[in-house]
Amino acid sequence: MSRVNTAFYAGSIAQCVAYALEAPAPPFPVFVIAYAINGFGIALQDAGANGYVASLTDSPSTKMGILHAVYGLGALSSPLVATQFSQRPRWSFHYLTSLGVALLDTISLIVVFRGKDLDESLAEIGQPPSEKSNSTNEDNKYKQIFRMRAVHYLAFFILIYVGVEVTIGGWIVTFVIDVRHGGPSSGYISAGFFGGLTLGRVGLLWLNKMIGERRVIFLYAILATGLELVIWLVPSLIGGAVAVSFVGMLLGPIYPIAMNHSGRILPPWLLTGAIGWIAGFGQAGSAFLPFITGILASKEGIKSLQPLLVSMMSLMAVLWALVPNAPRRPD
Repeated sequence: MSRVNTAFYAGSIAQCVAYALEAPAPPFPVFVIAYAINGFGIALQDAGANGYVASLTDSPSTKMGILHAVYGLGALSSPLVATQFSQRPRWSFHYLTSLGVALLDTISLIVVFRGKDLDESLAEIGQPPSEKSNSTNEDNKYKQIFRMRAVHYLAFFILIYVGVEVTIGGWIVTFVIDVRHGGPSSGYISAGFFGGLTLGRVGLLWLNKMIGERRVIFLYAILATGLELVIWLVPSLIGGAVAVSFVGMLLGPIYPIAMNHSGRILPPWLLTGAIGWIAGFGQAGSAFLPFITGILASKEGIKSLQPLLVSMMSLMAVLWALVPNAPRRPD
């Protein structure tokens, strides 16, 4: 097995490079390049982290929830920091905060994993390596992954989910300012969304277990869609802000549940590669849906945000219905 943790290091270093480019407020084309580098780094780390936690046999659902709650905590902090810098002449210096976090991330990965591959890391905590298939060469492994429909259903599901999450977290501020006439502090509404996301990933673990992780996603998607209709149709700044937080809380558990479900229905020897594809492909949603939102906003106004989100949340539920509930043979 290749040293999968190399991807961790490459991803964290890519983020450091990106934030260093963004901090001095360079020309717009440099920003575009830096964001592409940043997205590459995030995708590598996202795939590696999800693959590692999904491979654990001791309480993987709880640990996946905690992993993504920490993600939500970081996303909660970001709008708080960015809002403080938004009114200052050197607004781009808020990227220095992100650079500091990325450097800590790189150091932590080096200290914790020390270059070990997945099986070596699992062995260190007393977990035996995953079972192998009869044919384990890399070419055959990836052929098996791409022949599995479940992998592609999950990838498209995650693409829509990530797109919805990032679109709400980013564009909701513009919607509140332009449509609900919010002031300079509207950035805190985005923080409320990610605060709800963080809370939902840990605070709703009990509900996930009680209802069942597969069924509960339908419940979360329906309730979040209903709240999005409230944000769209009820012209209340405060009510919309509260609803956005609850949407974050309901959407929060969906990503870790999907990753846990991947670990249950995909063959163990394909899990890391499959989750790498699912998470990497899904990360494209963080660019795709916000881009579509921008096109619609330029033509129809930012009021088009809510119809788009409602339709994408509905599509998300449909895609989840296509994901199988039981393990399938890769062949």
